[in-house]
Amino acid sequence: MDTQHLKFIPQSNVFKLLWVLFLSFLIGLEREGHHTQTGRYAFGGVRTYPMIGLVGYCIAFLTNGQSIALGMGFLAIAGLMALSYWHKLQTVENAGVTSEIACLATYLVGALVYFGHYWEAATLAITSLFLLELKSVLEKLATQFSSEDILTLTKFLLLTFVILPVLPNQAYGEFQLNPFKTWLVVIAVSGISYASYLLQRAFQGRGTLIIIALIGGAYSSTVTTVALAKQSTSDPLPRRYAGAILIASGMMYCRLIVLTGIFNKSLAALLWGPMSLVASIAILGGGIWLIFTGRSAKVYSVRATSQNPLELRFALLFAGVFVMLLVLTHYAIEVLGQAGIYTLAGILGFADVDPFVMGITQSAGQSTALNISAIAILIAAASNSIAKGIYTLGIGDWKVGKSSLILQSILALISLLPILYLR
Repeated sequence: MDTQHLKFIPQSNVFKLLWVLFLSFLIGLEREGHHTQTGRYAFGGVRTYPMIGLVGYCIAFLTNGQSIALGMGFLAIAGLMALSYWHKLQTVENAGVTSEIACLATYLVGALVYFGHYWEAATLAITSLFLLELKSVLEKLATQFSSEDILTLTKFLLLTFVILPVLPNQAYGEFQLNPFKTWLVVIAVSGISYASYLLQRAFQGRGTLIIIALIGGAYSSTVTTVALAKQSTSDPLPRRYAGAILIASGMMYCRLIVLTGIFNKSLAALLWGPMSLVASIAILGGGIWLIFTGRSAKVYSVRATSQNPLELRFALLFAGVFVMLLVLTHYAIEVLGQAGIYTLAGILGFADVDPFVMGITQSAGQSTALNISAIAILIAAASNSIAKGIYTLGIGDWKVGKSSLILQSILALISLLPILYLR
């Protein structure tokens, strides 16, 4: 065909047709392979799916994208799929409807491409491929969660995507309390904790001490410390737990870096260097300790937490503590100045460092100078490290407790050194 004839072929339409064929062929190829493996009746394969995609495109093309015509075509394909599913019910036990739904998605791929929605069409096709191919993985994943877990996650999503957007994003009262920012803090802390919680569930009974310390430390280094300290009393190699607890403390610093960066980038810029260094020292030091004291032998019964961090009562409790600490921090700065906020940081570090740090991120750069806020966070983190050493000494094996207290005290001292240039 010479160039004079080629000019009569719209190049954009050629690309659209090829894109429809490519995407629908991928879906058909996956379905063909699945049918070959199972040997059971199923609708369509590498030829049928591309043809359905082309039908969707051609109907849109011939009718200039009229919605009524596209809807009629969709209903026609859906009727054909209903007949296929009825036949499948007569011949196959435990018949699924996945292939029929995939056909409807393929029809929509053709229509999307006609309107120039190439990214949307590719996303629909590729997502369909993932869902089709990962059937066994997804079904196994579903068995890992109870109905209570799903209900809890649903409540959290409701509060995140339905309630959060309608909360007023403005400060009220003497303490400048912002309902939107307060709940956003709760969501961020709970979300990070929940991700770690899910990883703990995935590795439960199969992880080494290093993995447990890393994941548990991201969830809550204090809770992980208590769990590991209890475990050390019944382990033939107890000293290695001091290294695992040190790793968990290092993950606390990583967690604080992330949370600070989300809510106050200026404050995070001051803390990024020092806290990254402290986290690296703790994690590497704990790993070396584990290697020389226990070769990171496997642990099968450590469970850092049995509480789902997305439980609403914990979220609401955190919100209450957060607001209370905002008020305390305000009074500490107003009445006692720098000494007051530093003292408050040291005291609260022994309990839970997250609410205090999140409160500091809200006032840093406004009612509190950035360098003072950074110093307060470092003091709270150092205090929390020493607290974990004391917890281990009181709960765990005596040798583990003594080693852990020494290691945590050294870590606290290292984390306080950056104060010298922040002052």
